[in-house]
Amino acid sequence: MCGIVGIVDLREARPVDEGALRAMNDVQSHRGPDDEGFHVEPGVGLGHRRLSIIDLSTGKQPLYNEDHSVVVVFNGEIYNFQELRAELERAGHGFRTRSDTEVIVHAWEQWGRDCVRRFRGMFAFALWDRNRRELFLARDRLGKKPLFYAELPGGSLIFASELKSLLRHGAVSREVDPQAVEEYFSLGYVVDPRCILAGVRKLPPATTLVASRGAALPAPQTYWDVSFRHVKPAAEEAVVGDLLERLEEAVRIRMIADVPVGAFLSGGVDSSGVVAMMARSSSRPVNTCSISFGDRAFDESRFAARVAEALGTEHFVETVDPNDFALVDRLAGIYDEPFADSSALPTYRVCELARKRVKVALSGDGGDEVFAGYRRHRWHMNEERIRGLLPYALRRPLFGLLARVYPKADWAPRIFRAKTTFDALSRASTEAYFDSVAITTPQMRRELFSARQHADLQGYSALDIFRRHERELDGVDRLSQIQYIDIKTYLVGDILTKVDRASMANSLEVRVPMLDHEFVEWAATLPSQLKMHAGEGKYVLKKAVAERVPREVIYRPKMGFSVPIARWFREELRETLRTRLLGGSLPDTGVFAMDAIATLVSQHQSGLRDHSPVLWSLLIYESFNREVLAA
Repeated sequence: MCGIVGIVDLREARPVDEGALRAMNDVQSHRGPDDEGFHVEPGVGLGHRRLSIIDLSTGKQPLYNEDHSVVVVFNGEIYNFQELRAELERAGHGFRTRSDTEVIVHAWEQWGRDCVRRFRGMFAFALWDRNRRELFLARDRLGKKPLFYAELPGGSLIFASELKSLLRHGAVSREVDPQAVEEYFSLGYVVDPRCILAGVRKLPPATTLVASRGAALPAPQTYWDVSFRHVKPAAEEAVVGDLLERLEEAVRIRMIADVPVGAFLSGGVDSSGVVAMMARSSSRPVNTCSISFGDRAFDESRFAARVAEALGTEHFVETVDPNDFALVDRLAGIYDEPFADSSALPTYRVCELARKRVKVALSGDGGDEVFAGYRRHRWHMNEERIRGLLPYALRRPLFGLLARVYPKADWAPRIFRAKTTFDALSRASTEAYFDSVAITTPQMRRELFSARQHADLQGYSALDIFRRHERELDGVDRLSQIQYIDIKTYLVGDILTKVDRASMANSLEVRVPMLDHEFVEWAATLPSQLKMHAGEGKYVLKKAVAERVPREVIYRPKMGFSVPIARWFREELRETLRTRLLGGSLPDTGVFAMDAIATLVSQHQSGLRDHSPVLWSLLIYESFNREVLAA
């Protein structure tokens, strides 16, 4: 895994600022502490930080074709590089290294912009072709690797793996995008392609961007999408066998490395399945790691230990203080954009633990999106059955009234929160699903934002993103629609962002077999009743994994990867919260109604309401404003 940066003059071949290029590269040295490299020519500057994984001796970047007219900087792994190399050699291309990076330059020569369609892996890369005077930017299909870019007033395009690198270039504006603020306080992250800064964009997953010197910058072009439209009838037992074969193959190709490889093991279905496949593909015990919390309500380590014992892994556990909030102040510097998923804290710690033993770790991320495993999927489908019984014109006033008169009970388990259920039933399907994943209600955002912020939004709502994705998959069953929405939003904006930044902050490469694009394409063809059956999410995945690991681990209640922030804000972080939110940098932003924040703090700390999600989001935003924008 690596970090890439670049400055390319799109108007003419003026000299690039090498000092700025090096500063941009240095600030993301954590992504590649093993080496650095640069390519500079008139109008072009590329930088690279290397975390050496494959071809340790000759895989240095930037890397060139034979006559140095094509140069690439690359972050990620191409898992089918050996097959592609053989094909390219038969076509007459010569190779000087054993690295997967060199495949990219020759694939570009052979197939041009369609080269990305041949790659199986996770990647973000930038390729400069001197003869064509083109910069080619590309990002992998599911968005595992990040790529930020900005077009500057002087005519240059700059890009980097992390926003902090762009901020090292003096010409990047730090003006905040009001619509990005709406997305963040709705979902807890800023949705691609938007960035928290108005002048910066994220290259979306499965897209390429071609910047030609002397031409206007075009819109990114999509080269892939997952389709849920081609469902194939299948017998359950046949699907179980096929799933195991496909998952084992996806795992096996991700174990290729010239450095030690291990895995995260939480004791859940997804990580257990990945480790089981690793054990089948390895002649030596697999290195696995997990973290243990002192608070049993948040601790899954006993389940991980049971799986490790059954699979004979070399298992390492590290106990983390459940009151481990020392990282809170560091999150802004790690994530750059505001990022409100509090599980970023334990994710950082498990990456820190893994890096002590290995340089590459496989994870089980993606199983919930691919096989419909989130609790919200089950709740939404239950509500869909009721929505299907009554027309919207009747549901909206009936359940809307019930939602208004029923007392709020956000402290109770969801099954007892009838107000939430009535409110969901009064809404259209996509609006209800949006509300189920949102960290704030529309009413809360109306109260939270200042008059200026509301004016700047001009009626924009993050709900518009969900509606757009719903239209893209119009006509398929509802479970497939919400899976698609999750893949386009939560997966890339939250899950993959969380893991990329936490792992790279520890110079650890994380590989995600469940998100192998061929595996995802196959899973999308399965009937929805094999994903969710009789209220059981990940139905067929659980059946498959249960053939390899103890059933009592697979068929247990899902716990998640959480920290006790509600209690922190009432106890250990009580004064910190009040100081940061009421006396910190938030009033100067002009974004918030400060009396509304004071009410949220007071209600939460008195025990009247649980406002921990929005308070955590505000605390992170305050840190971002102070540590990133003001830095």
